[in-house]
Amino acid sequence: MEKKEIFTQIEAMEEQMGTMYADLSRLKTIVVELLEENQRLQMENERLLRLIREDQYPEPTMEPDAEPAKPEGLSLTREGYENLARLYHEGFHICNVYYGHLRTEGDCLFCMSFLNK
Repeated sequence: MEKKEIFTQIEAMEEQMGTMYADLSRLKTIVVELLEENQRLQMENERLLRLIREDQYPEPTMEPDAEPAKPEGLSLTREGYENLARLYHEGFHICNVYYGHLRTEGDCLFCMSFLNK
């Protein structure tokens, strides 16, 4: 094999690798979008199932004279925090910068600071 042929083959391989890398990058973007859409659809499905259950089994109505019970702020706050922590551990951002996007590069400092508050 001549030197020119070797360099020609190396250039061809380099071009193929570049094309493969671009294809891989496009596929990665598509997978991220699909994962985000899947998570969004799962959350929407859960919300709709809750609405269906509430519609089938409505809570009893109160007497007109009865005073409504005040929700416990602490339990509502804790539930929200636990939901955000669950989302973060499932691999999604919970910070205001990238909220809802898939975390692809490990921990996010913004999310971590939010969880540590």
